[in-house]
Amino acid sequence: MTTGELITLIIVLFLTGVLLLLSIRSFLQRGLLLNNAYLYASKEERETMNKKPYYKQSAIVFCILSVVFLVVGLSIVVQEDKILLLEIPLTVGAITYAIVSTVKINKQTEK
Repeated sequence: MTTGELITLIIVLFLTGVLLLLSIRSFLQRGLLLNNAYLYASKEERETMNKKPYYKQSAIVFCILSVVFLVVGLSIVVQEDKILLLEIPLTVGAITYAIVSTVKINKQTEK
């Protein structure tokens, strides 16, 4: 493993850890809610909104993204580029989940 690969591996594993930490904190409904619906809401809307589904949505997306970065780190360690193909379904899954869950949350809040 070259020095460049080692530095890349360290950065990727650091990002994996940060995303996993954000995921765990979101599952526990602690800390800043990193969700567009919350971030773009006005102060009055933030006070009245049910934050639980947004925390769950963010937690699941962060968890999937941490697995994506773990796959990247694994491909660096194993020196096999074909492993990177696992990123495609994981990324598509994260995007699909985010869209579907947003629509579901919006339907629930309309009631």
